[in-house]
Amino acid sequence: MAKSGTSGPLRIGFVGAGFMAQFHLKALLGVRNVIVAGVVSAREQRRAAFAAQADADGLGPCTVFSSLDAMLKSGEIDAVWIASPNHTRVAVMGEIHAARKAGTTSVFAVACEKPLARTLAEAREMLRLAEDAALLHGYLENQLFSTAVQRGRDIVWRRAVPNSGRPYLARATEEHSGPHEPWFWDGERQGGGVLSDMMCHSVEVARFLLSKPGEPRGALKLTGASATVSTLKWKRPVYAKQLSERTAGEIDYGKRPAEDFARGLLTLTDPDGNEAIIEASTSWAYVGPGLRITLELLGPEYAMEFNSLATGLKVFLSRDIKGAAGEDLVEKQNSEQGLMPVLEDEAGVYGYTLENRHFVEAFRAGRMPDETFADGVAVVEMLMALYRSAELGRTLTLPDPELETYVPPVARPRSA
Repeated sequence: MAKSGTSGPLRIGFVGAGFMAQFHLKALLGVRNVIVAGVVSAREQRRAAFAAQADADGLGPCTVFSSLDAMLKSGEIDAVWIASPNHTRVAVMGEIHAARKAGTTSVFAVACEKPLARTLAEAREMLRLAEDAALLHGYLENQLFSTAVQRGRDIVWRRAVPNSGRPYLARATEEHSGPHEPWFWDGERQGGGVLSDMMCHSVEVARFLLSKPGEPRGALKLTGASATVSTLKWKRPVYAKQLSERTAGEIDYGKRPAEDFARGLLTLTDPDGNEAIIEASTSWAYVGPGLRITLELLGPEYAMEFNSLATGLKVFLSRDIKGAAGEDLVEKQNSEQGLMPVLEDEAGVYGYTLENRHFVEAFRAGRMPDETFADGVAVVEMLMALYRSAELGRTLTLPDPELETYVPPVARPRSA
């Protein structure tokens, strides 16, 4: 059986070399005692570029592996960061589990990007595999580690709650103009639409803000779920055609759309017996400067708020300044002209730096991080409750045993 913890640098192996893996690479520049030691990805060009970037940034040496099996058995990896597409994650965990049980890997920890899985059944299997293999495990939910969230939560719970009581309402929204990769738009491979892709962030950061520091994450009991989903923009013929062309015909929202808007309301009971509410809204139909995240936390005598686009740094570019489209000012950037907000440290503002720092140090110390696969399971349960509520057109009372085998309509196989 592999060791647990290390006195030296944590040697990370990445599964996936796409957009999310690149964000983690940027964040790891702000983390000590870590080596990006390996990468495996379905696309040869991407994994080679990822390894070259890791080496150029001084995070390597990073080896490009031909397969996950080769990386696991190399003896060069302590922890795996799973950043591959959603539909691959159970299979990836299955390989890690098998190598760990066979004693053929040095890997003792695993971290997985959001959401943990496409369904509650898959999420529970991810947790089962990690526990059965005695792996340290972490759920990579970056918004919990946002510098604004960490600072704001500390102030509220340290100064406001002792004087007036626990918070009772957390609002979270996340909006942008649509994902990067074709598989994100595919309900079956991704597990849904924008509700699965982005509300996983919103419900968990809201639950985190409502939770007292140090108390068990399950202290807030989920009692109800109500949701509405719709495809507002991308099923319109002109945009469905645009999306099809952009994905080389792989995605056809004229025939099989996923939701590009979702609104959810979750009711909970706190340890004092009071009701608390999570109000979340997500969209792939927002056209503004770029990705917009807004958060609010309300209590009896206080309020906290955050808007990722209300930046201190802004740049104005006149109509005479021409430039190629890009994302050099803000993620999901939609313009290269006008008065533009600039995120000078996206990895820090979005939480990736503190997230990676926390997970690296927890795994090096041989302990579970603050956010584990169990939290990932809880997130997927909330998402499935919202999807089922939207499908039934009514508020769902929780717990609901039907969620154990539930698959959102948009994620059901095409033959179903």
